[in-house]
Amino acid sequence: MLGELLEAERVRSIVASFFTVFNYYGGGGMCEGAYIGALEHELTLRGHKVDREVSVPVYYKGKLVARQRLDMVVDDRVIVECKATERLPRSAGAQLIGYLRATIFQVGVLLHFGSHPKFYRFVDSKKKPSSKR
Repeated sequence: MLGELLEAERVRSIVASFFTVFNYYGGGGMCEGAYIGALEHELTLRGHKVDREVSVPVYYKGKLVARQRLDMVVDDRVIVECKATERLPRSAGAQLIGYLRATIFQVGVLLHFGSHPKFYRFVDSKKKPSSKR
């Protein structure tokens, strides 16, 4: 449908879960793993399937050249990358865009558990939406 955001409801639920965890712990001070674990639990409570530390293949001209680790994949549809630093590194967005380009996923969300909560939605618009994952 024209004007409809890809994975809109799923991303909305991910972001709501992020704010729930952020409001519980506050920003900064916790290790990234604690935030990710709490986020996984919150997403599961909301009925999502969550896979953590997902290893995905990276190909170059049809040859497997490496594997990358994704923080989290929600419902086999959305990559979630979390950062728990005071300042969000400039490379964080590029990292998630790279993950989208190297995988079958079209939508990614970057969550920053810093002193002020921030989230960013990324879409690999070169890919066509697919019902199979």
